Amino acid sequence: MLERERAEFDLTVLAPNGLRRGRTTGSCATAAVKAALYMLLGQLRVTRAEVSLPDGRHYLLVPVDDVQWQDQQSVRAQVLKDGGDDPDNTHGAIIFAEVRKNDVGSLRFFAAEGVGTATKPGLRVAVGEAAINPVPRQMMRLAVQEVLEELAQGGCETHAGQGFDLSIGCENGAVIAQKTFNPRLGIVGGISILGTSGIVEPMSMASWIASIEVYIRVALAAEGGGVVDSVAYLPGKIGRVFARDILGLPEPRSVQIANFLGDALDFTQQALTEHGRRLPVLWLAGHPGKLAKVLDGVWDTHSSKSNMAMLGVARVAAGLVPVLGFAPELIAAMQQANTVEAIILLLKNEAGAQAFWLEIEDRIAALAQQRLPAVDRVEVRLFDLDGNLLGAGA
Repeated sequence: MLERERAEFDLTVLAPNGLRRGRTTGSCATAAVKAALYMLLGQLRVTRAEVSLPDGRHYLLVPVDDVQWQDQQSVRAQVLKDGGDDPDNTHGAIIFAEVRKNDVGSLRFFAAEGVGTATKPGLRVAVGEAAINPVPRQMMRLAVQEVLEELAQGGCETHAGQGFDLSIGCENGAVIAQKTFNPRLGIVGGISILGTSGIVEPMSMASWIASIEVYIRVALAAEGGGVVDSVAYLPGKIGRVFARDILGLPEPRSVQIANFLGDALDFTQQALTEHGRRLPVLWLAGHPGKLAKVLDGVWDTHSSKSNMAMLGVARVAAGLVPVLGFAPELIAAMQQANTVEAIILLLKNEAGAQAFWLEIEDRIAALAQQRLPAVDRVEVRLFDLDGNLLGAGA
């Protein structure tokens, strides 16, 4: 195996809010793939697997529940999903991987029982593909490479150019998926294999809301008792590069607010009022799938607390037809879209797309401004899932 200077990500160390972190379905599936490969290629039964995380600096040691031959050509391994203290629908589920060799010389991904298949556009995978998102796929590709290198260095048979079929499943996944947005997204048959970092951060809890207030007060503080000129609030990781590289904000002034946009704005107003200060600029940067929910008056954007944002976005588009010239067929398609990302794709080649997203940004900013009398200006920047600007600056 290639030597990498990495450290173990220790899940026994609590998150800043005092809650336990967990493993994503992507990390669990990757551990199951490695365990199955060790048995398939090296006759080795492992009880835990080392999963390299996408940051390139850490790995997880993931317990493996069971590894069994299915037939002479394939092995099944399973992992118990532990979501930590986050209220995760897949917490406690069995994630499994069935791995076999193929004759095509490449890695192929399939949905086994309990993992869904995409049937509509606008998702992170193409129509007809297993609902295994890009980062988990990347993690599994690296896992296969690591196993092959490790076995080769240990004197086992080399398997250069060998292809593998990875079928990822979840026991009872079809039932679990009914508690998620998957049926509405057009993902049929089960859950999605998700994760962008490999780690579940416990962000949807009351104690996390309290910690956000602390982060905001730190972000607003300045040496000498003054106030900073700008801060950025990010619902997720999209927008982080913008805050750091374009806005030039140091890390403490860029706050991950998760789903709690309303609370974050209220905390900001309260802190500024308490100290008789004003904030020149507050930036909101992220995907419209979260931020555009405020168009419908939604300020807690967790999926369990709110509907998705497509109808609000489509409603704005319908009202702008005289200005932007969107065709009736396009408006109808937007109203039927299963995700906001699908709307982004529908508008990709439209001449009025940037002006439309500018309008969405302005409306979000105006609604946020109403909650922030002590902030001089709210600026919103929206991005697609690949981090590309949609409105201002696009």
